[in-house]
Amino acid sequence: MSSSVMSARSGPQRTLRADNPRYGEKLIYAFLFVTAAVSVAVTTSIVLALFQPLPGFFSEISIVEFFTATEWSPGYARPIYGVWPIVVGTLIVVLTALLVAIPLGLLSAIYLSEYAPNPVRKTIKPVLEILEGIPTVATGLFAFFWLRPFLEYMTPWLPWGGLFSTGVAGIAVGLIIVPLIASVADDAMRSVPRALREGAYALGASRLRVALQVVVPAAFSGIIAAFVLGASRAVGETMIVLLVAGAGSPTLNFNPFEGIQTMTAYIASRATGEIAVGTIVYDTIFAVGSLLFLITLAMNLIAIRFVSRFREVYE
Repeated sequence: MSSSVMSARSGPQRTLRADNPRYGEKLIYAFLFVTAAVSVAVTTSIVLALFQPLPGFFSEISIVEFFTATEWSPGYARPIYGVWPIVVGTLIVVLTALLVAIPLGLLSAIYLSEYAPNPVRKTIKPVLEILEGIPTVATGLFAFFWLRPFLEYMTPWLPWGGLFSTGVAGIAVGLIIVPLIASVADDAMRSVPRALREGAYALGASRLRVALQVVVPAAFSGIIAAFVLGASRAVGETMIVLLVAGAGSPTLNFNPFEGIQTMTAYIASRATGEIAVGTIVYDTIFAVGSLLFLITLAMNLIAIRFVSRFREVYE
């Protein structure tokens, strides 16, 4: 029998085997599906557990008082449930952190993407990713025992008061999100095609002009995504603000040189097992946690909308 006839007979058999996945591939498909399903189920369960106590809470506490009152004193003899003091504290920490992290992170990303030699980049990039994993409690201790006294010593004319400082907490949070912003923004800049850079160089542009006027605008959507990831990390930070900004009685205070309580610090200080389950004070933990979840969700939705609008696709 000729080889052509044998190949003609064996050809359909090979095609038939390719059309039917092996049992190992089916097992991999099933495993991946179960993994995705578990992730969705866990996320859904967290959301349901977070929002479940809210109907009982708002049946006793006016939602108008919750969002308009300017005093937060649950558990007191005359409790007031105005969430604005701890929301303002959270926003001050986040804004201060972004003021620190965005310039440092963006400049670091520009250096890694456009200026750093390849050996230097291969050294610095893993170090940045390792810095993202530093325990935040260590950073909080560093900020409380060293950064706060150092800043107070260097700026004695500023109105420092007490042991805690919202501004120092924001600076410390900004330092921990610098590696995140720098790493993600660097990846976005590195994805810009080399042809855009070479075209700008051919027109006589300097390296700085290419970086600021070509690469950064081309990677703008990815850079914004890096900023939003950093902001989301700052919103949810707990240990640093608990140690540096304090967890005392929250007051509506815009002074960054004094302590203030944030949403995460309130949850961490209250969720200690000393509060009776089912009480209003216990339900405030879930009310604040739900509001924190909605703030983070809104930030990410806005970022997704923004990124999808200004995203550039290069072939």
